[in-house]
Amino acid sequence: MDRFGQDMTSSLFGNPHSASASSQFSTARIEDIRLRVLQFFNADPVDFDLVFVANATAGIKLVADALRACPGGFDYVYHQASHTSLVGVREEARNSRCLDSQQVGEWLEERSPLSDDGEASPVLFAYPAQSNMDGRRFPLSWAARLRCRGPTKAYTLLDAAALVCSSPLDLSDVDAAPDFTVLSFYKIFGFPDLGALIVRRGAEDVFSPRRYFGGGTVDMVVCLKEQWHAPKSQFLHERLEHGTLPVHSIVALDAALDVYRQLFGSMQDVAAHTSFLSRRLYRGLKSLRHGNGQAVCLLYSPDPEATDSSLGSGPVIAFNIRNSVGAWVSLAEVEKLATLKCFHVRTGGVCNPGGIAAALGLEPWEMMQNFSSGFRCGAENDIMAGKPTGVIRASLGAMSTVSDVDSFVGFVAEFYRDISPAPQASGAATQSHPPSQLHIHSISIFPIKSCARFDVPPGTDWEVKPEGLAWDREWCLVHAGTGQVLSQKRHPKMALVRPSLDLEQGQLRVTYAGEVSPQLPREISIPLSKNPSLFHPPAARARSSRVCGDEIQAQTYSCANTNHFFSAVLGVPCLLARFPAGGQGKSMRHSKAQLQKHQLPHQPAERNALHMPGSFPAAPPSPPDSGSERCPIPRRILLSNESPILAITLPSLDALNDEIRRASPGGSGSEVSSGVFRANIVMGPAPSSNTTALTPYAEDAWSGVKIGRHGWEFDMLGACRRCHMVCINQETAAKSEEPFVTLSKTRRFDGKVFFGVHMGVGGGGGGGGAGGSRPGGAVVTVRVGDGVVPVWRE
Repeated sequence: MDRFGQDMTSSLFGNPHSASASSQFSTARIEDIRLRVLQFFNADPVDFDLVFVANATAGIKLVADALRACPGGFDYVYHQASHTSLVGVREEARNSRCLDSQQVGEWLEERSPLSDDGEASPVLFAYPAQSNMDGRRFPLSWAARLRCRGPTKAYTLLDAAALVCSSPLDLSDVDAAPDFTVLSFYKIFGFPDLGALIVRRGAEDVFSPRRYFGGGTVDMVVCLKEQWHAPKSQFLHERLEHGTLPVHSIVALDAALDVYRQLFGSMQDVAAHTSFLSRRLYRGLKSLRHGNGQAVCLLYSPDPEATDSSLGSGPVIAFNIRNSVGAWVSLAEVEKLATLKCFHVRTGGVCNPGGIAAALGLEPWEMMQNFSSGFRCGAENDIMAGKPTGVIRASLGAMSTVSDVDSFVGFVAEFYRDISPAPQASGAATQSHPPSQLHIHSISIFPIKSCARFDVPPGTDWEVKPEGLAWDREWCLVHAGTGQVLSQKRHPKMALVRPSLDLEQGQLRVTYAGEVSPQLPREISIPLSKNPSLFHPPAARARSSRVCGDEIQAQTYSCANTNHFFSAVLGVPCLLARFPAGGQGKSMRHSKAQLQKHQLPHQPAERNALHMPGSFPAAPPSPPDSGSERCPIPRRILLSNESPILAITLPSLDALNDEIRRASPGGSGSEVSSGVFRANIVMGPAPSSNTTALTPYAEDAWSGVKIGRHGWEFDMLGACRRCHMVCINQETAAKSEEPFVTLSKTRRFDGKVFFGVHMGVGGGGGGGGAGGSRPGGAVVTVRVGDGVVPVWRE
């Protein structure tokens, strides 16, 4: 970046499509860098041309657009390990087939995988030089073998993006080289955000049928009376680089090539370094064993030491984690904890659908069934029907070190290896003696989703509706461009946005506890009324958002001052939106809370075995996946994540803080407050109680509670799954590791981290009915200090 900065401050770069001195200077630099990049890949400019594109995907699309314009179209064959961007080309082809390596070999030897309908359409064969999922490499010789097949004209598109990150690509043999090679420079150097399409000159004719032309690609254009144009003809890149080139990014590429070599030497040096690290990482993860001898990691990448030496394998290790009883650990939970520990890994389908399906043994019908059951890319329901839906991918590069590798292996061992020689007793804490006398310690609501809480004053009766506490999570902030609901996980400063309810004046008052511009008001007010004039007309703002996987449609406020306030304090262009109770379709949500396995009753012999924090659960009575969780009664909710009400208990919080102190050097770990868990109701021993203190995590075993002098009944819906949002200090918006790190060691079941319980008004809520025991139509209310009587699950 320093070198790039020097270029930017010492030179003037003009539009290359001009004759000015600065423009001609840009043109000269671009052509010099174009040549230098070709030489970086040993590609003779006599035999190859290089087209600068935005990224590898843009290069793929250039080739697909060209072949689509051919008379009669084209046929397409792609390898199953292809990136999604290669897979998508099939939608432009006349016919397409997906092949594995064995089928590719058979095709190149004799039979075509495509039906012969008598038309001699060109065939495009695309494959990755290296799988972006597991690092597996494929023969570069396939291009030459396909070229020799005849008689149908066939072209090869090589996706080299993953390979060139850490290995050299040699295009010196023009007869064996692919016709089209795509790559992204940011994957090699980190900067600039730029890609390239390298075209073998023998395949340039593919681009002749293209019709579109853009600025800078033609020598003459006639528009009036006649329509005619003359495309540039000297170089292919002149016809394909439409519009003004990203001059500054190309200049940055020059600096990147220089600095990369100074830091790391040649690509051969980088390949040797990353290969060594890859072997070390593979051995480290493979060697991890639970106390019962079972492997911690299932590795999908080929063993770097056993791979065919002519191909090798890339420095990418794809794997999944299993607990000591064989249950899969959630990918999302691993990524959350890795993020807190400063490891940059990727989880999920990694944009490689064929590779994922092959590695995980997912049949097409299973993948489509997962989709029908709610799975989406990026969703947290990553274990479905007993199988993971993605992988954990650890990638190594030139800057990776031995310490990085060893630390990552240590991380997996610390948090996911059970060293106990035998399974531990599991299950919810149960008690045979009467419960302790409890009371409500505090009540909080969160009017604006992911913003600060509003504490209900002591002595105030607060209404509880079927969808939750009155006014709780009725508003949210949505991105002004995408419409997506903002979350504190991405925008920690939302913790400093502090709403309060002024019921006398009918106002939601909002202040910001951080620094604000002097021109910005310290407080704004939003009417609690649902006056339609406050909102954009539905047709004008009919955009969809997502909350915990649910697609919703909220009403956005039209007041510019209100929206400017939130945008300014958060530094994000956003709109205030409201999601009032009721509605249909995208204006209605339902609870997802379910009883978890560690909350379910066990056999009599296990009844008195309390679950101790930090123990690993024994094998569940049903198959190890979330499908064994009990199906909840449908309950309407507003913008809360999973249920109408979230509750925690002070004894459980005390136990967690004891664990944090015990694990810290000298017992000096900082305690966490109840506020980080963003609970609606905090319960604890009543001040006047003389009974035995409540056992930590006893709430796991409650089927419900009765609250207050009326004995209002509330159902316990299931344990609350946690993410690293609990690590955000709700007073300062600062992030830390705790309490998620300790929870990951003490409250993880089936690979998921839990703390607190979901609640709803007794009677199921009835999907919007009265919900709960309401003699004479009375309104259910709770107040701070109300007594709480647990009902234990049998």
